[in-house]
Amino acid sequence: MTDTLFDSIGIAGIGLIGGSLAKDLRTFGLAGRILGWNRTRAHAERALELGLVDEAAPTLEALAARCDLMVLAMPVDVLVRTLPALLDAARPGQTFIDVGSTKRALAEAVAAHPNRPRYVACHPMAGTERSGPDAAVDNLFRNRFTLIIDPERSDPAALARVRTLWERVGAVLAEMSAPEHDRTAALLSHMPHVLAYALARTIKEAERNQALNARFAGGGLASMTRIAHSPISMWQPIFRQNRGPLLEAVDAFAEHLAAFRKAIEEDDDAALEGLMR
Repeated sequence: MTDTLFDSIGIAGIGLIGGSLAKDLRTFGLAGRILGWNRTRAHAERALELGLVDEAAPTLEALAARCDLMVLAMPVDVLVRTLPALLDAARPGQTFIDVGSTKRALAEAVAAHPNRPRYVACHPMAGTERSGPDAAVDNLFRNRFTLIIDPERSDPAALARVRTLWERVGAVLAEMSAPEHDRTAALLSHMPHVLAYALARTIKEAERNQALNARFAGGGLASMTRIAHSPISMWQPIFRQNRGPLLEAVDAFAEHLAAFRKAIEEDDDAALEGLMR
C-alpha cells in the first residue's frame, strides 16, 4: 500500500528506532515528507546522507512546527521534559507519539495537559544493541508487537491513524495501561539488559584477573551479552524511571538463581533437573 497517512512526519531522534521507522515510512509511502532532528547534529546530517529523512530541522521546535505527526524517539528522561512543552505548542490536528521503553512517568507528566488527547503512547518491542542512524534497518517492526498505552486517553481519530501507521509497517498491536506496560517491560526487556551488563562485567573482571581468556567463548556467551553493547545514554534513564518494577524483576530472577546455586552446591540432581525443566 502507498496511501499517504500524513503530509509530513517529523522524527526527533534518528537512531535505530527512529531511523528504521523512517525507512518503512518511505517504503510504504506513509508520509509526503519525512523531516528529522537529532540532538547530535552529526547524526542528523548522517540521516540526511543516508536518505532516511528529506530534511534535517535545525531545532526541535522547528521540527514540531512543520510536521503533522511527530515521532519522539529519544531517551526517556528527555521525553518527560520535552513532551509537555511540545503539547503546549500543539496545532489543531497535530499528533504526537513516542517510542520510549517506560511509560508511567511520561503518562503522569502529561496527565492533566489540555492537549493530552493529541498524544498516543507507543512502544515497539523491537530493536538491536546498535545505535545511531547507521543502525537503521528495513522491516524492523514486521511481526513484532507494538504496544499502545492508555489508548482511551487519546483522541479517537489520532489513535486510529497511529494504529494504521503501525499496521502498515507490519507491526502487531496490543493495548495496555502504563503501569502494566512498565511491569511487562521490566521483565521482558529491562531485566535482561541488567543481566547482560552484569554477565559481561563478570567475564571482563575474570579477564582482568587473568583467570580467563575470553577468546575461547562460544556462541552462547555472545548471545547472552550482545545487548550489553546497548548505549548507556538510553538504558541508564530507563533503569532509573522504571526502578520499582525493575527491582521486583531482578529480585525474582535472583530467587531462581539462588535456587540453582543451592541445587548445584548440594549436588542435588533431582532439584537441578526440576529447575531446568
